[in-house]
Amino acid sequence: MILLVLLSFSLVAQDTTATKEDKKAAKEAKKNKVPEKGDVYFSPVPVLGANPAFGFIYGAGAAVSSFLGEPSDTKLSSALLGLAFTTKKQTIVTLKSTVFTSSNDWVFMGDWRYLDSSQPTYGIGTGPQSARLADDGFEFDDKSYDGTSEVDMMEFNFFRFYETALRKVNDNGFYAGVGLHLDLFNNINDQLLRLAPGDTVITPYYAYNVSKGFDQDKSTLVGLSLNGMLDTRDNINNPYAGRYALISFKMNPAFIGSDQNSTSLWLEYRDYFNFTDDNNNILAVWAFGNFTTSGNLPYMNLPASAWDQYSKSSEPYAQGRFRGYDLVFAGLEFRKHLIATKKNPKFFGAVAYANMTTASGGENGIDLFEYIEPGYGLGLRFNISQKSRTNIGIDYGWGNYGTSGLFLRLNENF
Repeated sequence: MILLVLLSFSLVAQDTTATKEDKKAAKEAKKNKVPEKGDVYFSPVPVLGANPAFGFIYGAGAAVSSFLGEPSDTKLSSALLGLAFTTKKQTIVTLKSTVFTSSNDWVFMGDWRYLDSSQPTYGIGTGPQSARLADDGFEFDDKSYDGTSEVDMMEFNFFRFYETALRKVNDNGFYAGVGLHLDLFNNINDQLLRLAPGDTVITPYYAYNVSKGFDQDKSTLVGLSLNGMLDTRDNINNPYAGRYALISFKMNPAFIGSDQNSTSLWLEYRDYFNFTDDNNNILAVWAFGNFTTSGNLPYMNLPASAWDQYSKSSEPYAQGRFRGYDLVFAGLEFRKHLIATKKNPKFFGAVAYANMTTASGGENGIDLFEYIEPGYGLGLRFNISQKSRTNIGIDYGWGNYGTSGLFLRLNENF
C-alpha cells in the first residue's frame, strides 16, 4: 500500500514537472515563431495626453497588425483604434488603417473619425496674427482678444469617412487608385462670436464664411481623389528602411454633395536613413504640402496642422492651430535604441525631433514661407510587440506662443 502511494506521488510529481517544462517550451516556441499568414498582433494601450485645445486627454486605444498574405511577399497591415475623452467635454472616436492584401496587390487606406469636440478658431496663415483669436472687425489690428477659455472655443460635431483603394502597378512599390472622401461638420457653435452693436467680436471663422458664402452652423465636403503612391518601407508601424511618397488630387464637386466646387492637391514624402546595421540609429524625414488648387473649401477643411491621416504632424501644436489656403510641413526625427533585454533587443529607445509648419493667409496677405512656426521636442519609446514593431511613444514638445504639450502615441509618428 505504501509502495503504491509513493509510486502515485512520484508519477504526479513527474507530471507536474513535465507540465511546467511543456509550458516553458510552448512559451519559447511562441516567442521564436516565424510570422505566418493570418497572424494577428494586438496591442492595447491607454490614451493619455494634454494640450491647450483639448485639456487633459484620457481613454483607450489599440494597435492591430496582421499579415493578410505570406510574410515573404506581403507587408504588415495595421489599424489604430481609439476612444478618448477630454476635460473640456470632448469625445474622440477614430479608426485609422493601412491594409495590404496578399502579395501587396492592393492597398486600402482608411481614416474614419467621429468628434464631439471644440477648438479655438485662430486666424488664417502662420505668423503673429495667428495668435489672435478674434477682433472687433473683419480686419485684424493690434486690438487682439485673448479668448482661450473653454466657453470661448468653437463647438462642433464632425464625421469623416475617407477610404482610398490603390492597385499595385509594378513590383517596385508603385500603386495607383481612387478614393472617396466625406467630411460633415454639424452643430457648429462659434461661442466667441459677438454680433450685437457695441459688443462686436468677429472670429476668423465667421469672417471667412461671410466672404466665401458658407453657412455658419454646418459644412459638407464630398470628394473623389486620384492617387499615386510609392511605398518601399519594410514596416509601416516602425520603418527601419525604405521610402514613401504620395500624390493625391481631390475633386469636390457640388453636384455630389459639396457645399461649393473645389479641388485640392496633397504631396507627401518620407525617407529613412539607417546609420548602423543593428537598426539602432535612424534619421527619419517627413514632408508634405496641402494646397487649395481651385474654388473655396469650407473653413474647417482648409489645410491645417495635425489633420493628416494619423493626426501626428506639427507636434506640439494642437489640431487646427495653423490653417491656410496652402500649408507645408517638414520634420526630422532621430531615433535611437538605448536598452535591450534578454527577451527584447529593442525594448527601450528615445527620439529627438524638430519640425516646421507654414501656411498662407489669402486675404490676410500672408504668403507661404513668410512665417515659419517651429516645433521641437524629445520622446521615449517602449516596444510592446517585436514582431509587429509596435511602440508606445511618449513625447513632450515646445513651440511658439508659449505652446507645449504631452503626447502618448501608438507606433512611430511616421
